[in-house]
Amino acid sequence: MNSTATVTTWYMEQTSIADLRTSGAPPGRDIRIVRAERPSPEFSRFLYTAVGGDVTWVDRLGWTYDQWREVIARPGAETWVVYERGTPAGYVELAAQEDGVVEIVQFGLLPAVRGRGLGGHLLSYGMARAWDLADRWPSRPATRRVWLHTCSLDGPHAVANYERRGFRLYDTRTAEQPAVPTPGPWPGAERTAPEHPPR
Repeated sequence: MNSTATVTTWYMEQTSIADLRTSGAPPGRDIRIVRAERPSPEFSRFLYTAVGGDVTWVDRLGWTYDQWREVIARPGAETWVVYERGTPAGYVELAAQEDGVVEIVQFGLLPAVRGRGLGGHLLSYGMARAWDLADRWPSRPATRRVWLHTCSLDGPHAVANYERRGFRLYDTRTAEQPAVPTPGPWPGAERTAPEHPPR
């Protein structure tokens, strides 16, 4: 028998750059956020599975290489990756839509670095890049709205993090959908940050 799950989806938005409430980088850590300027399906799929494996990110798992390339190579599509000491720790994926609307399509951190103050900073940075996206894509109009959606299958602190950064709820929907097993993190992947060896 196929089981179902009740899933609540929250839709959130900002309609002015004045809505953005920033969070700085955690002090004392070697943090860099860099745009992945060359579309790479391999790298994008790595980020998607590494970040979303334990929070039921499954929609893209069946995509072909060409499907990945089509999405990440579109004009106005950007992937911003946060690195800690040179190692990828999470990412924000943006997509310019019509009439100055930008969606935050994906956002998240690898399990090992969650809960250490990095999420607010990465989200702040990604939101700022959504608001100035037209500076890098002259064919796109100036951003007038930034939106995203999250659901009850995502991490338990997602909505609160978005609200702290200035997003407002504008719609909530609840639906039954087939229960999908969480792929889970890569077997053996760390759920807590490893101890750093002395430098």
